[in-house]
Amino acid sequence: MPLVSMKEMLETAKANSYGVGQFNLNNLEFTQAILQAAEEEQSPVILGVSEGAAKYMGGFKSVVAIVEGLMDSYNTTVPVAIHLDHGSSFEKCVEAMYAGFTSVMIDGSHFPLEENIALTKKVVEVAHLLGVSVEAELGRIGGQEDDIIVDDAEAAYAIPEECDQLIRETKVDCFAPALGSVHGPYKGEPNLGFDRMETISSNTEVPLVLHGGTGIPTKDIKKAISFGTAKINVNTESQIASAAKVREVLDANQEMIDPRKYLGPAREAIKATVIGKMREFGSSGQAK
Repeated sequence: MPLVSMKEMLETAKANSYGVGQFNLNNLEFTQAILQAAEEEQSPVILGVSEGAAKYMGGFKSVVAIVEGLMDSYNTTVPVAIHLDHGSSFEKCVEAMYAGFTSVMIDGSHFPLEENIALTKKVVEVAHLLGVSVEAELGRIGGQEDDIIVDDAEAAYAIPEECDQLIRETKVDCFAPALGSVHGPYKGEPNLGFDRMETISSNTEVPLVLHGGTGIPTKDIKKAISFGTAKINVNTESQIASAAKVREVLDANQEMIDPRKYLGPAREAIKATVIGKMREFGSSGQAK
């Protein structure tokens, strides 16, 4: 099955009250694990790729080649999108599109509203000509994503009226309002702004996106889905599972040097994590 944009899968997810997971790629094993999990669970899936991860894996074209090669080898039948996570500029988004990415996020959340809107519109104009979906963000999501760190003092909740304006003027396909989630591990209990989420969702038909899905209680995930969240991003939980398994295997086998012997079990740990999230989000079986 060829790669697809996120647009249809997220609209379908919203209409049927489940969430599609964006699981970030970090290397070959992450890519294998996520694709295997999606096929076994018959779940649509979004492969998130940060600019840093893409660079580590050899560039945007290399990422697409790896994904397409694995999908061919695995006879993948479920919908798969490759999504640029937190695209830093118009140029980077266009570079990803022409490398074969089927979706991009332009993150203009650190700009004033009008500048964010202008930048996002520019990306949407190119993306929609190419059949590529676009995600935008408003407000500041705390935590660390690649080398970008937003501390608690800088984090800001999105304002519903501004969200409505951005969505209407840019015609984005999905939208990530900052509502209390964070990138990376939570320091305490997550405190999502459900009132604002409900207001934003009622003002627009565009599927919402929840960043920082690791560590959010299932009841809050379900509540977010009921308020129009159709895309939930997960990376930290997979990284934690992978690192823990590598440490466990190497601690038990001090002389081990074959990376396949410790990265293979790490891949299985990532796969199990992803399967658990797909079931939690309700996307398992939705690709049948």
